[in-house]
Amino acid sequence: MATMLEVAKRAGVSKATVSRVLSGNGYVSQETKDRVYQAIGESGYRPNLLARNLATKKSQTLGLVVTNTLYHGVYFSELLFHAARLTEDQGRQLILADGKHSAEEERAAIQYLLDLRCDAIIIYPRFLTPDEMDAIIHDHDRPIMVLNRRLRGNASHCVWSDQKASSQAAVERLIAMGHRDIAFITGSLDSPTGIERLAGYKAALEHNDIPVRDAWIAEGKWTPATGATGVEALLARGIPFTALVASNDDMAIGAIKQLNTAGWRVPEQVSVIGFDDIALAPYIVPALSSVKIPVTEMIEETINRLMCMLDGGEFHLQQSFPGELMLRDSVIAGPHA
Repeated sequence: MATMLEVAKRAGVSKATVSRVLSGNGYVSQETKDRVYQAIGESGYRPNLLARNLATKKSQTLGLVVTNTLYHGVYFSELLFHAARLTEDQGRQLILADGKHSAEEERAAIQYLLDLRCDAIIIYPRFLTPDEMDAIIHDHDRPIMVLNRRLRGNASHCVWSDQKASSQAAVERLIAMGHRDIAFITGSLDSPTGIERLAGYKAALEHNDIPVRDAWIAEGKWTPATGATGVEALLARGIPFTALVASNDDMAIGAIKQLNTAGWRVPEQVSVIGFDDIALAPYIVPALSSVKIPVTEMIEETINRLMCMLDGGEFHLQQSFPGELMLRDSVIAGPHA
């Protein structure tokens, strides 16, 4: 493998000059730069990126921390696609670090990206608390943005969607359409998003003087299979319901399959709503009603804000991105309409 010294000899310059060309520090004439780049191309020399990053204090990379329990879902695919696309548009590379299964491992993933000299970091946390993330932002000089969590101490460093409010609005829409017996399949209850969506369901019932019944609530784990087992559990309890809200579209699709298997027609007997409005939602039968969380807009705001923090400039601060219920064929009026 070619070395910097070999490049210097081939270009007829000193090793220090090659270093200045690569780092961009110090004056080097265009003619000399051209000779150095030609020598690099002819020799196949590849600079040590870590050493260059340490020298220049820039890596042209953005880091993203996401726990691996999100990797299998459609939601994460959309998030990662837009993060990579928008990072590429900024001429930078995206580096993914696994937050794994605990706050300590999320913290280790953040440190890993800091050690790689990422210019800025996006955290999609599952285990770190808002106070812990505020402390991390305070303790580091590199820009850090938190996605889908609301921070108390660093408002300009977070972009979020009010999951509780979106869930409450979806359930209240069902109530306004004449449904009062409404079941709910939760997401993972160690997930802040899962907890907030369940809280929104309960708040909607309470706001409309409808008792919250444990028999109407089944626990899911974000997958189609747990949507199906959630319906099995609900039906086994023998408590009737005319509408069902699942905490994501994958579970809603599994729920519809299980309802059909059990002889329950959707939407004639049970209306169904999911969350995240995945690309498949309009194309299943019946077309799935879903709460659209504006992932693309949230990622765009996050990266634009990081670019302003890195390169200067002003930005319009939009922290909260509301969800929107997309009503389709899986929902019809209830018996109390």
